[in-house]
Amino acid sequence: MRESWPRARIFSLFLLMTPDELQHLRHSLAHLLAAAVLDLWPDAKRAIGPAIDDGFYYDFEFSTPISEDDFPKIESKMREILPTWTAFARSEVSADEARNEFVGNPYKLELIDEFSGEGKNLTLYRSGTYVDLCKGGHTDSLTNVDPESFKLTKLAGAYWRGSEKNKQLTRIYAAAFETKSELVDYLAMLEEAKKRDHRKLGKELELYTVIDEIGGGLPLFYPRGAVLRRLVENFIITQQEKRGYVPIWIPHITKGKLYEISGHLQKYNAMYPPMHLEDEADYYLKPMNCPHFMMLYKTQPHSYRELPMRWTCTTTNYRYEKSGELSGLTRVRALTQDDCHVFTRPDQIESEINLMLDMIDETYRAFTFTDFWVRISTHDPANKEKYIGDPKIWAESEAALARLIEKRGWTHKVGVGEAAFYGPKLDFMAKDVLGREWQLSTIQLDMNLPQRFELEYVAEDGTKQRPVVIHRAILGSVERFLGILIEHFAGAFPLWLAPVQVRLSTVSEDHLPFARKLHEELVHAGIRAEIDDSNEKVGKKIRNAAMMKIPWTIVVGAKEVEGGDFKVNVFGSEEDLVIPQKDLIATVKEKSAL
Repeated sequence: MRESWPRARIFSLFLLMTPDELQHLRHSLAHLLAAAVLDLWPDAKRAIGPAIDDGFYYDFEFSTPISEDDFPKIESKMREILPTWTAFARSEVSADEARNEFVGNPYKLELIDEFSGEGKNLTLYRSGTYVDLCKGGHTDSLTNVDPESFKLTKLAGAYWRGSEKNKQLTRIYAAAFETKSELVDYLAMLEEAKKRDHRKLGKELELYTVIDEIGGGLPLFYPRGAVLRRLVENFIITQQEKRGYVPIWIPHITKGKLYEISGHLQKYNAMYPPMHLEDEADYYLKPMNCPHFMMLYKTQPHSYRELPMRWTCTTTNYRYEKSGELSGLTRVRALTQDDCHVFTRPDQIESEINLMLDMIDETYRAFTFTDFWVRISTHDPANKEKYIGDPKIWAESEAALARLIEKRGWTHKVGVGEAAFYGPKLDFMAKDVLGREWQLSTIQLDMNLPQRFELEYVAEDGTKQRPVVIHRAILGSVERFLGILIEHFAGAFPLWLAPVQVRLSTVSEDHLPFARKLHEELVHAGIRAEIDDSNEKVGKKIRNAAMMKIPWTIVVGAKEVEGGDFKVNVFGSEEDLVIPQKDLIATVKEKSAL
């Protein structure tokens, strides 16, 4: 109990940890988890145990399977050991000394061989009787740690080093915070997140599915999901077209030569193997769209008067993801992008990016993602070989992006080493209703691809100049955005976005002709409506509509057939709306307006 803790332990709870200190605590607790597991299952073999966002995990090979039912005894053992760990003692060792410490553990031995072969120092950390191979990053002591501030959360299978060719290990996840109250809040959020899980709601609300015979990471959309998808895509199309963007269309396969020019063939590792066609070049499924835009621009001569050229294409790309990394709509192999490339003169960069910023702001407001910040992703100066292009161009591009976002006045941070290999970018990080952070939009300034593709325009003085390309995606991936959106709204979409806005529930067959006529009027007015003409009782029909989170349900009975006002059951509201029949369409449209 908290009252029995020493005064120093109680006082420690009022000291706010820095992010680094919290990560060190989590990493230290990963060691504690491993120590507890080895006490309970001495023949278990440890692999790795890093700190992660919100906690930590450790991978083990067990001789007999464990389950989440074992969590209480593991946590009890962790809390038993906790006050005895007064320090993390570091010692540098030779490869042979390290191997002697981990005899019979193939995972640690593989790491030892790898690290020593790379000339890295090998270090062991000891706490109590527990020793682990580790590069460091621990808290000074665990004696002041709140024993109720961590909790084991789930088990998962994880292939050693992420390869399906290796043995599958058991991964134990845990949440860990500085205080118990923070942990309680986090666990409550996890429970709410389970209810909002887009994989669960996707099935319940008949939005999408993934079929084994078609393949993991290749979602198929039911009619409701397809309507939702179209609404989101059309929202972006409308935003673009009113700002002067125009559509293009590109194919989904291409010769490998295109990616040789762009540099992707040499640098990009998520491409699917080529299709070998007899007596022809190898063809690839496109993993990105940029090279197609470049080549299309190059097919015609361009003048400075034409710029900026704002080209868009909502199109699907195909990227290899390991099966264990796939997740519903948020991690897929077929991802659709609301892609845009603007070909512009250098003097137009600021106005074009600000135009994009306006559109991002309007989009986030519409979907209620109003809490966001911008990460300026730059190159890693310690790994210059990862990037293509002139270093001078990189420097100019990075300075331009920083200047523009600062002028806008939005909160931002610099992410060193997080740029794409062909140019720096702006990443927009938005929080959903649960406070979880997601990367959404991207704006990328690119002076490299125009050079690789030898793009030109005729300047006012008659000379040939290189355009600057600005890459932009508001949604990022349509599928991922939909997954986030489903969880953000818990499937209860606002009236303007709901796949079905109005459901008409008939009391009996006698009222079906009226319901059909009303349905036809609604549909002709552009309102998404459907009829429930099942044989269920009215109460069951209303409950079914609520289960599907239909925004408005109207019961159609004798009173309505005779011209009486419509009583609208509004999802999530205890009060019904009463609307005169003549005002129904206008009211739906008014309530659906953004």
